[in-house]
Amino acid sequence: MDSKSRKLIERRARLLRRLAGLQLAVHGSYVERFSTCARERCACHRGEKHGPRAYVVVYRDGRQRQVYVPKDQVRAVQRALRQDTQAQELIRQITDINLALMRAGVLAESFVPQSQEESR
Repeated sequence: MDSKSRKLIERRARLLRRLAGLQLAVHGSYVERFSTCARERCACHRGEKHGPRAYVVVYRDGRQRQVYVPKDQVRAVQRALRQDTQAQELIRQITDINLALMRAGVLAESFVPQSQEESR
């Protein structure tokens, strides 16, 4: 294996370590919305809606789901969404490296099984 391929493999290992550090990552979107309640005489029916309330929108089984975010968790969820963006960028970079290794004909031999990597 040439030095260029070795450098790519080392860079991929660094990116994978960074990816492993993104433990909060949530793949979805953050939305805030106002709502009306079921009480007919509530001010929300006259325009003073409840909220804003925060939600994370995720897709599961081909359907959109909105998950309520408690106020004390809003910052953590926003951080989690940023981590997802970072994770997607890291995966894009790892993909580019793997494609380069494939073109060089060394992708298969660049794979290190988990058990061997842990013993390093």
